[in-house]
Amino acid sequence: MPALRTLLAIPLAAALFCMFPGTSASLTASPALSTNATLPLLVTEGKAPAAALLARDGTRTRFRRTGPTVRRADRFRAGSITKTFIATVVLQLAAEHRLHLSDTVNQHLPGLLRRPSVSLRSLLTHTSGLPDFTARTHGTIPLTARTAVRVAQTSPSKRPGHWQYSNTNYVVLGMIIRQVTGHSYATEARRRIIEPLALTGTSFPGSDAKLPAPHGRAYDASGRDVTTLDPHVAGAAGELVSTLADLNRFYTALLAGRLLPRTQLRTMLNTQATQGRYGMGLYPTKLPCGTTVWGHDGRIAGSYVRTAATLPGTHVLTFHTNTDKIAHMATLERRILTTEFCDHPVRPGAHSSRSGA
Repeated sequence: MPALRTLLAIPLAAALFCMFPGTSASLTASPALSTNATLPLLVTEGKAPAAALLARDGTRTRFRRTGPTVRRADRFRAGSITKTFIATVVLQLAAEHRLHLSDTVNQHLPGLLRRPSVSLRSLLTHTSGLPDFTARTHGTIPLTARTAVRVAQTSPSKRPGHWQYSNTNYVVLGMIIRQVTGHSYATEARRRIIEPLALTGTSFPGSDAKLPAPHGRAYDASGRDVTTLDPHVAGAAGELVSTLADLNRFYTALLAGRLLPRTQLRTMLNTQATQGRYGMGLYPTKLPCGTTVWGHDGRIAGSYVRTAATLPGTHVLTFHTNTDKIAHMATLERRILTTEFCDHPVRPGAHSSRSGA
């Protein structure tokens, strides 16, 4: 690993992994729905090369793509959606009494942090005050977990107890998982989530810079092809590779209570510590019609992903673009979510299947 001074001298690209005219295909015989009109805006207004969306409401699944270079089964980098997987594993370990959310990092990893009072709860909710290592690396420099934490602590700490999104929090949680279980966060996530839910397109690539097939191309903000990317730029904060269908299935199972006991799921959805901004590994979005959806976004070089679902997972949507730079992203994303969840709510009596999308 190069010296820190050398690492930080590497030119920084604009690709950050998250904080916070085409063809269409439908999997049902239902008429064209409103997301058919809003998804293309990611290309026409957002200037993304291509985009795809998969939604499931009750028993009905709908796929839409804009641009010829994306397919329903494509693998892509999911960025900070990784955090929902990591938080789920940590909360499962809490349910098994193998750790407590009130534990300090120092109890498990003595000397890792300058402030010994940082709790696991504060890491999960982004209220630890730990600086974000990507503020220095911009998500372009591969680092080990310990080096990422060391880089983060070269910046001034934020005020503990106040919400400040930091990728460093989840890098530390990945280290905690290994310390408690003896296995990597990737191994535990595979055993506890990926294999039980049969998420066949989802993986933690580790040191493999290539996307598994099938996949499209990925482009950074400058238009450079970044399909090949070292996952160590993100680690436990954003390493995941997945598919539209797998992410829908995962969030459906999570919010339906299939991955966590009721107490831990309630804890995950509690946003009191962040004044409504964030739970643990996912966050709520209240739409104009009054509906609240839960999920996460993921931004990493060459990819932007957003998953959102209603409680208890009966209506879920994931969309993906093959670039991390989309013009008017906040506005366009809100339009897509509003169109899906307000203009096209779940039909009365419809229920989500156990297998997800």
